[in-house]
Amino acid sequence: MLTWFEGIFLGLVQGLAEFLPISSSGHLAALQYIFGIEGESVLLFAVLLHVGTLFSLLAVYYKDLWELLKELCFTIKDLCTGKGLRINCNETRRLGFMIIAATIPTAIIGLLFNDFFSSAYNSMYVVAGGLVFTGVLLMVADRMGRKGRRKDVRTMKFRNAVLVGIFQGIAILPGVSRSGSTLFGGLFGGLNRELAVRFAFLISVPSILGAVILEAPEAFEAGMDLSLLGPVMAGMAVAAVSGFVAIKTMIKVVSRGKLSYFSYYVWAAALALIIYMAAA
Repeated sequence: MLTWFEGIFLGLVQGLAEFLPISSSGHLAALQYIFGIEGESVLLFAVLLHVGTLFSLLAVYYKDLWELLKELCFTIKDLCTGKGLRINCNETRRLGFMIIAATIPTAIIGLLFNDFFSSAYNSMYVVAGGLVFTGVLLMVADRMGRKGRRKDVRTMKFRNAVLVGIFQGIAILPGVSRSGSTLFGGLFGGLNRELAVRFAFLISVPSILGAVILEAPEAFEAGMDLSLLGPVMAGMAVAAVSGFVAIKTMIKVVSRGKLSYFSYYVWAAALALIIYMAAA
């Protein structure tokens, strides 16, 4: 049974941990285990939390997303009139194709290893391992972001986008932060900090939307107890607001080179989870 407190608290954690590099999947898996929340009736709650985080992205990046949508229409027009894709005609179109290139490997990894990733949520030790891995990525990413000349949209290569997409696919594993992994992939590929964080959040739109579409049929089939409607909607609203705050915070953190601070947090969280499991 989901209480109001649990709904709001899980919504807060989802919004913050989805965009801060601390793994929303790991935190929610651990908290649901600790709270004893289970059953198919909460599937719809998980889907609606993702919808809440989508609202966060729309609120922060609505201008970018609108320009990308318009450019997609222009690209279709160019194809229909025989002009071709014209990938490099402007930065917005080039960025759009980079997002597509990053989304493809994420989708392939998610579909191929879906059963493995789903079973991993049953082991809190796997979650703890994912948190440790996330901390290492963040520590390395922070140092890489300070070195050498960095790439912008015009000099970014498709292999850079594919690399980011691969790391986003790996982040489906519970405990591995999606934002942390994609930032690592971007900085490892030589992107400048501004583009790395912007690209990481923009490619999360098709990723989160895809997850919602895939999970929605099963969630709606399972249904939901109407008595849970209040806590669920409250959690969704809190996820949207806290997600907005988290995105704004991450933009500042990455620009200032403070990612390593989160390494200590996720390592401490992993240790606390291991201690809790050992004592249970």
